[in-house]
Amino acid sequence: MEPIWAVGLMTGTVLDGNIDVALIKTDGERIESFGPYALMPYEQSVRTLLEKTLAEARTWNFNGPEPSIFREAEEALSRAQSAAVREFVEANGMTMADIGIVGFHGQTVLHRAPQKDRLGQTRQLGDGELMSSLLGTKVAYDFRSADMRAGGQGAPLSAAYHAALLHQADASGDSAILNLGGVANITWWDGGENFIAFDTGPANAPLNDFVKSLGLGDMDYDGALGRAGKVDEARLSKLLEHPYLSAPYPKSLDRFDFTASMADGLGAEDGAALLSAFTASAVGKALDLLPRRPKKLVVSGGGRHNPTIMAMLAERAGVETTLAETLGWRGDAVEAECFAYLAVRVLRGLPISFPATTGVPAPMQGGRLAG
Repeated sequence: MEPIWAVGLMTGTVLDGNIDVALIKTDGERIESFGPYALMPYEQSVRTLLEKTLAEARTWNFNGPEPSIFREAEEALSRAQSAAVREFVEANGMTMADIGIVGFHGQTVLHRAPQKDRLGQTRQLGDGELMSSLLGTKVAYDFRSADMRAGGQGAPLSAAYHAALLHQADASGDSAILNLGGVANITWWDGGENFIAFDTGPANAPLNDFVKSLGLGDMDYDGALGRAGKVDEARLSKLLEHPYLSAPYPKSLDRFDFTASMADGLGAEDGAALLSAFTASAVGKALDLLPRRPKKLVVSGGGRHNPTIMAMLAERAGVETTLAETLGWRGDAVEAECFAYLAVRVLRGLPISFPATTGVPAPMQGGRLAG
């Protein structure tokens, strides 16, 4: 197949009010070129609706019929993201006729990893059929459900794209990619045919929630609070005994599996320092699980903007870090680019999840196609 232009969409669970929109040209195996990338803000009414929806999803917890707010939120975000795609494409001198497919991740409202006695469950809000009809182009969506029905974790799905990036960077297998979103996930590639991916622990979500709960803004800007605080090492050691951190991969997390309550009773600076140290230390424990500990971590995602977390990664995870930009990548765009890449794989019938990434029995296709 000839490479095509694909748009990827991502909205993370930290609900920063933005839609990540990225354009790449790919055949679903190699990346021919990187197109533009933008943050397209939601209207405040949509953001407020999504915050309410996440709260109701946690109460629902896959028990009984879905909350009625899901339908309202799904339509609102599908329309908002469709408008963002059209605006983005036209602002960059193209038309929807130039776009081969859109990868529409949707908004994760709840994710429950599988247990020994039951399959996992996940719910992303996103009406791919509606988006396809609004944009007049093919849309790949619902990327995770098939994986979970087959016994997989449903996450992380970024491994195929991360491996393609590492392959094109001519990495020797001594590097891994760490994405710091609401949750942190890692992809390790051995330089050959094998790659491994899993969620290492929390990243920005507990820290953002902690800062918001104190009325100090949406996040720890520039890592200032964490840098000024003192880490309670005894408390940190206790938190690091959590069984998830030493459990073998494949494994995945919901955004609320680790929460701001880890810092209960602490002031702003010390709480931020503890949560930042926990994120970094959890990454260190994850690196110890890999077949070979990477010498370098290439860091993408919003958390790389927090210099306190970045410094703690070197100190507490015991690994050299470098920003995605040093390899010519766009650290804020990687997740959105990933779903553009996966959309082309869906279109081509190529696998998007693998035994060593989500735990499915064999490499498997996923996603649904509209249009």
